[in-house]
Amino acid sequence: YTADYLRGIMDIWDLRGSGLTNMHGSTGDIVLLGTTTPQLEEIFFDVTHKMNTDLGGSGGNLRTPADCLGQSRCEFACYDTQDLCHTLTNDYQDELHRP
Repeated sequence: YTADYLRGIMDIWDLRGSGLTNMHGSTGDIVLLGTTTPQLEEIFFDVTHKMNTDLGGSGGNLRTPADCLGQSRCEFACYDTQDLCHTLTNDYQDELHRP
């Protein structure tokens, strides 16, 4: 994110929300914390139309993927669980985000 982009997001969030955010490392999401229901559509419009931003999301199930250590720690592992976790995470996150 550029400084100008972050300022734009924060201007909208200060106006329509709490001003509090959480930056999520696994997905690169900016999580906007705390607003009222009537503001949600206004925020969505401002961010998608005025800032030309994708408002997709991975949801709680894919934010911080975890799996069995598989072949990296178990000599009897029959399947590369880490590769599967990585592949599924990327595939589903790509599908969940709006084009």
